[in-house]
Amino acid sequence: MNGPGSAGAGLPRSQQVALAVLVVALVVAPLGLYPIFVMKVLCFALFACAFNLLIGYVGLLSFGHAAFLGAAAYLTAEAAKDWGWPPEAALLAGTATAAALGLVFGSLAIRRQGIYFAMITLALAQMLYFFALRLPFTHGEDGIQSVPRGTLFGLIDLSDDRVLYGVVAAIFLAGFLLILRIIHSPFGAVLKAIRDNEPRAVSLGYRANHYKLTVFVLSATLSGLAGATKVLVFQLASLTDIHWTMSGEVVLMVLVGGLGTVFGPVVGAVIIVAMQYYLAPFGAWVTVVEGAVFMVTVLAFRRGVVGELSRALGEVKL
Repeated sequence: MNGPGSAGAGLPRSQQVALAVLVVALVVAPLGLYPIFVMKVLCFALFACAFNLLIGYVGLLSFGHAAFLGAAAYLTAEAAKDWGWPPEAALLAGTATAAALGLVFGSLAIRRQGIYFAMITLALAQMLYFFALRLPFTHGEDGIQSVPRGTLFGLIDLSDDRVLYGVVAAIFLAGFLLILRIIHSPFGAVLKAIRDNEPRAVSLGYRANHYKLTVFVLSATLSGLAGATKVLVFQLASLTDIHWTMSGEVVLMVLVGGLGTVFGPVVGAVIIVAMQYYLAPFGAWVTVVEGAVFMVTVLAFRRGVVGELSRALGEVKL
């Protein structure tokens, strides 16, 4: 794998090939699959990648990441429907809201480590959930419905699903490439050092809490971008987006795909979303199947799908 100073020289060969496969998949996916389904996968894949940036590369387990997805969704929906903002401005409003929440939540949570950090993030997210349940503009359990997609930059009509797919794919790819750049930068090398041995990183002069807060805000911002984009796809912001079960789902996606891998969260999102979509006729049994998949992954495939594939190919970096 390239060292931190050689990030600009290019990705490892294995990741270059995987990235090329991902781009090709983005191009051909809407030709054979329902565009709304693929867009949902991309939104959750970006959410999972953002979460993996925090847990996989810094070792911080957040149980409240749904707060950023949901808050961005509500603000985007409010801005687009009631304030009459164009989609690009609504997306920015939702993403900025998630970033601001990330700064507040992160400033409080990084004071603790381990399970205490996880419980603080969960408590803060639950507070936000009850605000979303009670505030008038969120419409409680009904959510904000019939959100207009609008016209992007006054030129691109997003009412066409295939046109919207192009925009969603571009947003996902931009977010994914940003995460890839962070991972392979000197900043990313410091994050891994903090994850592996924080006391040693501190002894070398790195301000661990500063790096933790920065990556927490970055993760929250990208999670918000995923939530804001999801609103344009489904034209709906609801309590589901901000409920604690959503935080559990993103943990499941990352673990199934491969914790600490670059492409694992994408694969995990594809698997979980596909299960929910194709097993929907079985009702509550979907949750049972998800639980079974989680148990099998934890017991038999500790590295996740991509992690096990990487080991089978000789520890290539994926």
